[in-house]
Amino acid sequence: MAEVAQESTHVWSAKQRIAVFLSAMRHFAQSLRAQGLPLDYTCLDAPGNAGTLALELHKAIARHQPAALVMSAPGDWRVLQSLRAAAKEHALAMDLRDDTHFFSTVREFASYAQGKKQLRLEYWYRELRRKHHILMEGKNPMGGKWNFDADNRDAFGKAGPQSVPPPSRFAPDGISQGVLALVEARFASHPGSLHSFAWPVTRPQALVALQTFVEQRLSLFGQYEDAMWAGEVWLYHSHLSCALNLKLLNPREVVQAAVDAYSRGHAPLAAVEGFVRQILGWREYVRGIYWLHMPDYLERNALNAQAALPDWYWTGQTDMACLKDAITQTLEHGYAHHIQRLMVTGLYALLLGVKPQAVHTWYLSVYVDAVEWVELPNTLGMGQFGDGGLMASKPYVASGKYIQRMSNYCAACPYDPAQSTGPKACPFTTLYWDFLMRHEDSLKQNPRMAMQLKNLGRLDAQTRESIANHACAHRHSQL
Repeated sequence: MAEVAQESTHVWSAKQRIAVFLSAMRHFAQSLRAQGLPLDYTCLDAPGNAGTLALELHKAIARHQPAALVMSAPGDWRVLQSLRAAAKEHALAMDLRDDTHFFSTVREFASYAQGKKQLRLEYWYRELRRKHHILMEGKNPMGGKWNFDADNRDAFGKAGPQSVPPPSRFAPDGISQGVLALVEARFASHPGSLHSFAWPVTRPQALVALQTFVEQRLSLFGQYEDAMWAGEVWLYHSHLSCALNLKLLNPREVVQAAVDAYSRGHAPLAAVEGFVRQILGWREYVRGIYWLHMPDYLERNALNAQAALPDWYWTGQTDMACLKDAITQTLEHGYAHHIQRLMVTGLYALLLGVKPQAVHTWYLSVYVDAVEWVELPNTLGMGQFGDGGLMASKPYVASGKYIQRMSNYCAACPYDPAQSTGPKACPFTTLYWDFLMRHEDSLKQNPRMAMQLKNLGRLDAQTRESIANHACAHRHSQL
């Protein structure tokens, strides 16, 4: 195992992300040593640290003179290629083992995708539900439906969230404190803060986080999974994605814990199905998309978006209330829930016309759960429609009215989501109509955009021109 600077600098990683990986690695190393297992471990601040995984592998090969190499499949195409190249230089065979922290294999998804004109999450999810007999009654889904979205995704209402259980947070121990000090010293110029660092970094901590979620928040997860509220960071989400991606939890035990909660009447089917779909559905689907289409997937830009990411994405210093709250929270905790990512920070970048690779770099940098196999398809594909619909069936675009409906952000914002022009026009609303106008011809080919384009068709030429001018002015003011 090796801690290397390149993994924190190939994108300008935020401090919380760097710290959670290093702390989890050091705790895992401690558990291996406690079991008496042989371990060759290089710390980030060790004399002679070569700085990259490939160079550290070269050094390890020189030390140990192995006959062959065995490796669990990494989560980054870049890492796999660099380590394979190192093995090839030494004429050593590389035995790549399947990562067992998934329900499916990369080969299984590739076989499923072969010959299909279109891939969609829903059908892959159903395949896995059937294969692993999860939330099934014989050959049929429990409750008679595969998807309970219609029963989920409420807003909080004017009163806001009530008595939200506290998240599972873990005070840094001696190992973590050493990591935090190292990160502050070595990566002082990197974004974000470490003051609130309290993520699970050991398997026992991750199991506590899982149990606490199932007992205290799962029952309301589905109902409020898309809701946002200013100043409320954690709400009813699981906060388990980081522990899953660090392999502190296996998705099978996470799904089983949720299913068991339904079986004993502790959580409704709609909430459990919605949560299971995140793990068994999206998590498996995006991984399949990533490995099926890399490395060219990284370069896709179907909408030819070329704008730079606004600088305030790295500071949160904007007067748009929803963006300020979501970005400030992200930099403070390394976390934001999926709707803050998709329909606030991601939506604004999509409407503004930011180059999807710049958006990808930001997401990979700032979130503690960001590993490229999961972050890239979610960002470039679902969030930015950069793959032209390979992953998602339409661009996820909406006006400021969506944010107003799902949060209280607009109440404290200087902009009005009902206005698309004028001094109080909501940038989301202005840019939404501008986006539809700029891409109208191509979007006409997408039946799922018919209603939005029908509404666009009601705008007269003068209104369209005014919106386009206002959008242009806003774009220049932000870039």
